Parts: sequence; C-alpha cells; structure tokens
Amino acid sequence: MTYAAGRHFLQIPGPTNVPDSVLRAMSAPTIDHRGPEFQALGAEILRDIRPVFGTTNPVVIYPATGTGAWEAALVNTLSPGDAVLTFETGHFATLWQEMARSLGLEVDFVPGDWRHGAEPEAVAERLAADTGHRIKAVCVVHNETSTGVTSRVPEIRAAIDAAGHPALLLVDTISSLGSIDYRHDEWRVDVTVSGSQKGLMLPPGMSFNAISDKALEASRTASLPRTFWDWGPMLAANERGFFPYTPNTNLLYGLREALRLLYAEGLENVFARHTRHAEATRAAVRGWGLEVLCLDEREHSGALTAVLVPDGVDADKVRALILDRYDMSLGAGLGKLAGKIFRIGHLGAFNDLTLAGTLAGVQMGLTLSGVRIDPGGLDAALERLQSG
Repeated sequence: MTYAAGRHFLQIPGPTNVPDSVLRAMSAPTIDHRGPEFQALGAEILRDIRPVFGTTNPVVIYPATGTGAWEAALVNTLSPGDAVLTFETGHFATLWQEMARSLGLEVDFVPGDWRHGAEPEAVAERLAADTGHRIKAVCVVHNETSTGVTSRVPEIRAAIDAAGHPALLLVDTISSLGSIDYRHDEWRVDVTVSGSQKGLMLPPGMSFNAISDKALEASRTASLPRTFWDWGPMLAANERGFFPYTPNTNLLYGLREALRLLYAEGLENVFARHTRHAEATRAAVRGWGLEVLCLDEREHSGALTAVLVPDGVDADKVRALILDRYDMSLGAGLGKLAGKIFRIGHLGAFNDLTLAGTLAGVQMGLTLSGVRIDPGGLDAALERLQSG
C-alpha cells in the first residue's frame, strides 16, 4: 500500500491515540520552567494528578518512560541485598524482576504461565514462611500489557496483611491507570508506578510514582544509589510547584488537558467504558471460535485483549497483513508469546465505533490470512455494544 486514505488505526495497547485537544495543548509555546507561570502550572498538575491514582498523597512526575518509574520505586525504598517477591505474570513483570537483580536486590521470582495474575495464595504462603522478614517488598504488575491479565491487587494486599508481614507493596499500573479501577490509598499500596502513554492518552515520556507515608519513611534509610530518581529533592521542589531539573513542559500541558478529559467524563464512567469494550472484544474473539489468553474470569483486562491464534498460524503474519491491507496496528506477542498471540488495545481515547471498526478489521484480516473463524464474531461484539 503506497498511500493509506483515512486515519491509521493504532490499536496496540500503548502508546495509544492522543486526543486532538491534548495535541493542541502540547503545541503551546514552551515557558520558563523557573518562572511564576510554570509554578502555577506545576502546582495545578501535582494537585490534580492525585485522584486518578486514588490518593491524597504526593505523586512524583519524571521526564522518563515507565521503566524509569520502575527503577525509582526500587531505589527509593530498598537497599543492596534486600529481597523482593515478584511474580511471572508476563513479559513486563519479567523485565521488572530483571531490573531488580541488576540493582543488586535478591529476587524471589514465583513462576507463572502468563495466563493468570499474581496469586494471592502464593503471596500469603511466601510471606508466612518469611519469619525473619527478609522480603522487603512485593512487586506486582496490576495489568500485564503483554497478556491482558489483571492481578487482583486488593486480594494481594489482604494476603500481606493476613501474613502480618511488613513488606512494602509496589504496583505497576502503566497500562491500567486511567483505564481500570485503581485505588492507591484504599488498597494501601506503597508505591504505584505508571506512565503517560496509555490510559492517560499522552505520548511516551512521562512517568509517575505515587508514594505512601510508609514508602516515604522507607526512603529515608534505603541505600541503593539514586540521584535522578531521588524522591527527596523532587518532593522538596514540588512543594513550590517546581521540579529539581528541567521538566517536560509541553507534556505537562498535555497532561493537564488529559486530566480534564478524564474528570469531565468521570473516572467511574471511564472504567465502565473500558469494561464494556473489553467484554465486546471477548465476545468477538469467542464468537470467532478463538481463545482469549487470560484464563481467569476475574482477571480479564479492561485495557487490552490478547488473542491466541490456532496452531500452525503465525500471529505476526496476520498482524502484518492487517497493517498492509487495513492500515491498522495490533500488538505483537512478546517474549515466549511471540508469534502465538496478537493483542487488541481498547484503551484511552476510544469509543464504540472505533472498537467496531477495529474488530471488523481483525475479522477481515483473519479471514484473508486463511484462519478458519466464524464470521458471527463481529455480530456478537456489536450486540454487546448495542446492549449499552
């Protein structure tokens, strides 16, 4: 295809489509990040970002991707040789534990099949056995972007409490924040990690740590090296609406507008919309006669759906055909799932007609690829959408 009329369908699970009003907001002239106009902007955003995390505590904003926020969560709360409990729920959980090892932490990595979330029972078992409190933190990916599986964070919190264990709870919400119900304070999470390029409907380049009082206290004695990621100078500067180093001003303009859009719709409505679109997508997948990767009904993601292709089918070739024929990008299978799945992103700035077009493109692409499906899958999705 030499020229594609119309707008590209970016249906990967992030980066997501950026709303026009957010793009316009980011096009404003850059201002002096040490001046009074920026101070007012900084104070406004640092206040208004908190509700989307479900917290009244500080949220630190870094000019970095989510990987940086992972590192910030670890180096601000832990010391060399500390043990962390992590779970093999997918590609990104695996990368986070690899980072922890590279920082000199001892990692207890609970194996998994990439089709289930972190098991609260395994949390309870591991922590109950840790009578010496060697484990200093439990690290969980809330919504695993590589699999479309959402771990049950409130149950994990309950398991930590039941074990009477003092470990910190660190949670990655990079692909769930602003898309799936999340409550930092209510669930007593200690550090929530997130990024700008998914539910917040921004380009990549901004990441976050929401910090509990317990995590802040831990940071005062943690001794992993940190300079750029250090919460101390950041929080001190933030008290006056500033940052200790050059912030990404134009992304902050975009964040202000993205938050305005989320709060105008209402977070409960945003979450309900994502749940409904996820249900319609699963209806299509099952209607086609294909299998959703996630196996636990309690753990289906509202942000994306990972679809298993039949044996003998290369999912990447299906994706390539759909991109060439219909100008639509779908998410690739990552790590051990490469070539076995494709991922449909249905998060961020997204509505019923966008989902209908997405699923129509997937259905046509599967058929053209020679995958045997029931064409009633699209009808099943439309029926779910029409039911309200």
